[in-house]
Amino acid sequence: MKKLQGRTALVTGASRGIGRGICEALAGEGADLVMVARGQDALQRVAGDLQAKGSRALAVVADVTVESQVCAAFAQAIQRFSRLDLLVNNAGVSDGGPLEEITVETWDKVMAANLRGPFLCTREAFRIMKPAGGGRIINIGSLAAKRVRPHTAAYSTSKHGLWGLTQVSALEGRQFGISCGCIFPGNTLVEKNKNRPEPMMTVDQLVQVVVAMASLPAHINMLEAVVLPVGQPYLGRG
Repeated sequence: MKKLQGRTALVTGASRGIGRGICEALAGEGADLVMVARGQDALQRVAGDLQAKGSRALAVVADVTVESQVCAAFAQAIQRFSRLDLLVNNAGVSDGGPLEEITVETWDKVMAANLRGPFLCTREAFRIMKPAGGGRIINIGSLAAKRVRPHTAAYSTSKHGLWGLTQVSALEGRQFGISCGCIFPGNTLVEKNKNRPEPMMTVDQLVQVVVAMASLPAHINMLEAVVLPVGQPYLGRG
């Protein structure tokens, strides 16, 4: 039997990059998918590809920063699959620049996508998972929460905040059988990193860790995992 057979996962930022890779990997292990993203065309293409391979995938167009849209997405998940076993908070943005040049609009945009979105989704997941007796939440953070780079004030701050949300979620969820962990990816070969002259890992390589975390026995939690190419500057950096 596949590792996630019979389970339902909701993944945000599901239409491209790491989010798409997560959906493909979870589907490959038998999970039913609720795929959430803002871009309808790209989202439908990914869902169609998975459905063509025999997976059950529901595409939900929603902005995770908008409370009403998040609530509606989770309601559709329950209407379609009657359960939610796994939430992967992956959606996010990485706008930045020199600290003194960052506008309030840019700051608020990053905080909304990288913190408000995971909060809203986690809150809805708790409301479903508590009565059901448990579930698992995986937050996709960033190495920027551990070691910062220049010109990443908003992004690094938001990912530090996501780590705080992870810990509170794990603490408040444990008596209800809800676990929460955070993955801190290093350099991953997505569109924005194609020209970065540093070692890279592929999305397929990274998402193996997501599958490993999602597949753990219900009473085991991987609270955090730093995943990076061996040659990437990290230890001793900053």
